[in-house]
Amino acid sequence: MVTKTVSEAASAVPGSKATKAPASRAPASKAPVSKAAKAPAAASTAKSSARVARRSSQGGGEEPKKRKKARKETYSTYIYKVLKQVHPETGISNKGMGVLNSFVNDLFERIASEASSE
Repeated sequence: MVTKTVSEAASAVPGSKATKAPASRAPASKAPVSKAAKAPAAASTAKSSARVARRSSQGGGEEPKKRKKARKETYSTYIYKVLKQVHPETGISNKGMGVLNSFVNDLFERIASEASSE
C-alpha cells in the first residue's frame, strides 16, 4: 500500500496549485538567561510541584472529578414542539419561553393542589 502526503496527492491532480512542499520546522534558538531571572522561576516551580503532589496524593493519581451541573427541568422542549406544530414559521425568545414555562408550572401546581385537597 502506497501512502502519499496531502501535498503529493494535490500535485498529482492536474490543474492544482499545491506544488509547494511544507516548510521544515527548526527549533527556535534560545538566548542565555541570567541567573537572577531564573531564581523566581525556581520558586514558582516548587509551588506548582507541591500542588501536583497534593493532587496526586488525594486521588491516587486520578484527576479530580468534575461536579455535574444541576439539571433544571423545564417544559421548553415541549412548548417549542407544540409551537412548531401550530405555527411552523414562528420562533420564540428566551424571555417568552421563560414566561410560558412559569405559566405551565403555575398551572401544574394549581391542578396538583386541587387534586390533593379533595
